[in-house]
Amino acid sequence: MLFPLLLNLSSPVIRKSFPPPNHHPRQFLQTHFYQRGDSLFNSEPTMSHQDSSAPTGSLTAQGPSNSGYNTNPVTVITQTDSRDKWSKKMDFLLSVIGFAVDLGNVWRFPYICYQNGGGAFLIPYVLMAIFGGVPLFYMELALGQFHRTGAISIWKHICPIFKGIGFAICIIALYVSFYYNTIIAWALFYFYSSFTSTLPWTNCDNPWNTANCTNYFGKNNVTWTNFSKSPAEEFYTRNVLEIHKSSGLRNVGGIRWQLMLCLFLIFTIVYFSLWKGVKTSGKVVWVTATLPYVVLFILLIRGATLPGAWRGVSFYLKPKWEKLLETSVWVDAAAQIFFSLGPGFGVLLALASYNPFTNNCYRDAIVTSLVNCLTSFVSGFVIFTVLGYMAEKRNVEVEDVAKDKGPSLLFITYPEAIANMVGSTFFAIIFFVMMITLGLDSTFGGLEAIITAVMDEYPEYLSQRRELFVLGLVSVCFLGSLSTLTNGGAYVVKLLEEFGVSCSIIAVGFLEAIAVSWFYGIQRFTNDIKSMLGYTPGMFWKVCWVAISPAFLAYIIVSSLLNQPPLTLFDYEYPEWSIIVGYIIGASSFMWIPIYMVYKLVWTPGSLKQRLAVCLRPERTMPDLQTDSLSMTPVP
Repeated sequence: MLFPLLLNLSSPVIRKSFPPPNHHPRQFLQTHFYQRGDSLFNSEPTMSHQDSSAPTGSLTAQGPSNSGYNTNPVTVITQTDSRDKWSKKMDFLLSVIGFAVDLGNVWRFPYICYQNGGGAFLIPYVLMAIFGGVPLFYMELALGQFHRTGAISIWKHICPIFKGIGFAICIIALYVSFYYNTIIAWALFYFYSSFTSTLPWTNCDNPWNTANCTNYFGKNNVTWTNFSKSPAEEFYTRNVLEIHKSSGLRNVGGIRWQLMLCLFLIFTIVYFSLWKGVKTSGKVVWVTATLPYVVLFILLIRGATLPGAWRGVSFYLKPKWEKLLETSVWVDAAAQIFFSLGPGFGVLLALASYNPFTNNCYRDAIVTSLVNCLTSFVSGFVIFTVLGYMAEKRNVEVEDVAKDKGPSLLFITYPEAIANMVGSTFFAIIFFVMMITLGLDSTFGGLEAIITAVMDEYPEYLSQRRELFVLGLVSVCFLGSLSTLTNGGAYVVKLLEEFGVSCSIIAVGFLEAIAVSWFYGIQRFTNDIKSMLGYTPGMFWKVCWVAISPAFLAYIIVSSLLNQPPLTLFDYEYPEWSIIVGYIIGASSFMWIPIYMVYKLVWTPGSLKQRLAVCLRPERTMPDLQTDSLSMTPVP
């Protein structure tokens, strides 16, 4: 006992008294206690407190009467966190909302909703959100905030053998960047083309139009056949994409230089938004995350005043209760909420890792999830009021004009309706501004997940070189996107979307939920949350994390594997060899999980039982704070 006492008196260490229970922990440095010996960094941290009557001063001054402290010698680890932080809480919230609310909220949810029973679809959608999506969303925010690190390094704190999940997440994020930013480039092309008094997709008098072009707006007795193409469809397929110059994936044709310039501008914006970290991206999202809501409100008001709008709304929400008996409806609801909220992509881990330790991540999860789901619901009104207007003009049923899904809804159907409104140029400009900003937010999040993960894994090489690393990453993403800029680039986009992301990211999310709940341990995880929030999550959350959420993801995986319709785009049906290539692309990310497991087991010394024990045990259970200083003071 004498040596620790002399060490305390002679060492220039930081001495700090601990707060009474009624003091807010933000006022104090985070300090964790561990038993000495072999259990150092492997035992559960316990938050100690002192009686309010105890004197404040050095820990050595605390007498044995203070029962809040362990009587055995412990090591005090005092850390000063130097990790980058959000300038304001709203920077974080807007970044999360911006990532979660993307183009899929506008094009996918309305289509999925009417296809699966209209208003009746809201029942499985809400249930899947409550029991599957939101718990996983909350889990990722809590993990990122507690461990303060990215998608790769975090696994040494959870379950080291699953570290391959982090590498898989980064590769999937790369695949997303290869095609998602091309869709934003298409929107930028439309945005530029909208600065005319007459929008170029309003008539059939342009060089790219064919004899099948049929303009029915403002004309009577127009015959619409199966071969008819609207001016908006030919503008998209023959002018923007020039897909007619490609015979398919075997011959994608040359690169569209106009789209390449648009993509270069997109990546330039992305680079200067991310190069300095969350301090800069947190400011950019004040524009990119809020502007879409202003535009959605304007378009909603305009759509509600169009003739036939009520037909679209009725079609959108009219419940078809018999649909609830179909398994596919529940699968679509589960998949929609998973891809909408975005757990498993590593983005939530990265964004939450820059939060203060005591930030209320539970409230953040609830608020951002509600905003995301409500945005999807409101977007349906924006889309279907316009579809009702188109059905009124064509004198057909809403179902006939609502058959398009995916990018076709945003680049053909909606622009066609806008082109025939009063003030079409204004509405076209703000609509494509909304699309660009929605896309940019998700790109910020996806690339930040890679940046944070890699920089936290290799801080000794990259901590002072963020600008160069981000430049290199953006350059790789740009080069990887070149194949999507060709005449047949839309075929590549569809292939990457279907196979590079969908099934792989769900499988990754499933393994992540299993690793946290079953290997790291639900009790340990809930204790981590208690150390941040001051209270333990309720039984509902524990049951969801342990059983319901993993089952939710397993259900999506099994259903998607059993039901795989033919892959088509426009009139092109993907050949069998391209499907095999798609599976290879999907496996190229997921394969790093078993590869790392084998590597970890082989290179860990000891018997098989010892190796498993080491590979499954967290290396440290405390938050992995990047420190300016680290002092360890033995206390008697």
